[in-house]
Amino acid sequence: MGADDILGADDVVIEPVTVPEWGGRVVLVRGLSGEERDAWEASIRKIRPSLSKKGEQEIVVDQTNARAKLLVKCIVRADGSRVFTDQQAPALGRKNGKALDRLYDVATRLSGLSDDEEQVIEGNSETTEGGDDSPSSSPETSDTPEPNS
Repeated sequence: MGADDILGADDVVIEPVTVPEWGGRVVLVRGLSGEERDAWEASIRKIRPSLSKKGEQEIVVDQTNARAKLLVKCIVRADGSRVFTDQQAPALGRKNGKALDRLYDVATRLSGLSDDEEQVIEGNSETTEGGDDSPSSSPETSDTPEPNS
């Protein structure tokens, strides 16, 4: 494949999800683009001074409203345009947790987020530490089982 083939490929995947908590309505969820995924990941990673190693920094995941921050980027209309702005994440985060989890599971799958990344978001992983600003270190996961969907 050439550059034109790749750039011209229609690779957007949208999946309908029925949400019983919202009257059985169908919500359309699409996967993130690479650019959107990078922005979302950056929005939930924070660099702070290490609590255990003086003079070093550590990267931590800010779980505050992480699901809603992802979903505002992934919930779309039939034409693929976003329903929410990034600024509406706090309001979306106040909706039913079970409904958000259902949509989040679809959004992470369609966006190619790995199980390791999901466990970090859900708090089932150790803090990532590093001596620089790079968020590229891979966190270790714990043995905590993931609940069934």
